[in-house]
Amino acid sequence: MKHYAPPLEKLIEQFERLPGVGHKSAQRLAFHVLSMNKEDAEEFANAILAAKTAIKTCSVCQNLTEGDKCPICSDPTRDPSTICVVTDPKDLIAIERTREYRGLYHVLHGVISPLSGVGPDDIKVRELLERAALDEVKEIILATNPDTEGETTAMYIARLLKPFGLKITRLAYGMPVGGHLEFSDQKTLSMAIEGRREIR
Repeated sequence: MKHYAPPLEKLIEQFERLPGVGHKSAQRLAFHVLSMNKEDAEEFANAILAAKTAIKTCSVCQNLTEGDKCPICSDPTRDPSTICVVTDPKDLIAIERTREYRGLYHVLHGVISPLSGVGPDDIKVRELLERAALDEVKEIILATNPDTEGETTAMYIARLLKPFGLKITRLAYGMPVGGHLEFSDQKTLSMAIEGRREIR
């Protein structure tokens, strides 16, 4: 037996489709939307539609943008000789927050995952290769996640980039700042040892 009116059931179902939102969270969100006044609800709905309509991918790096080029690719102070390859726009934002990197980016919009039916043609690899052929590019940083799919994707891209004669690097992984050796898993410690650097 249905507990809610069909429109409310439908709203709950739609919220449940969002990543990380379970049934109870979906119910809370749906009831919150119902508690909004009409103007706020319309503004909320219009914001979703406007974002879906206006946002597209940057013609250069594939980041999300409203114009043809994203603000990073349009910034003349960025270093065009370095491209940092990330899985999705959220990863780009995480790196930007460090304020340490001043090069450009390339967003893959996914990783190679045969189990999920995602192959190299389903992500933005071809566009990366086109950019790698430009004379100004000297280094490609592969910043995919250190999990199975991320490592597979990084190795695949590195193999394709080898003929270009570019410097290809991978983010170092290992001990988190403030972490303790005794609480680290074997994989993290192995990567920390492998990615060690000289103290000058």
